[in-house]
Amino acid sequence: MSGQEVKALILSSGLRCWQVAEELGMLDSNFSRRLRKPFDEHAVEKVKAAIEKLKAAGATTTNRKEEIQ
Repeated sequence: MSGQEVKALILSSGLRCWQVAEELGMLDSNFSRRLRKPFDEHAVEKVKAAIEKLKAAGATTTNRKEEIQ
């Protein structure tokens, strides 16, 4: 899966890349660079697991907007 596809997966989940990076134990800048190259199946599964964990915790950007208002 390409980095662009991974980024699209994250954004379509209602999350930001920095949130997934943090969940994976990476700096946002390192994760951003990582998105420039294709992800192997193992890395994609880790990203999907992080997305699911964050969604279960209610960390979507939609929820953050509601908290701010």
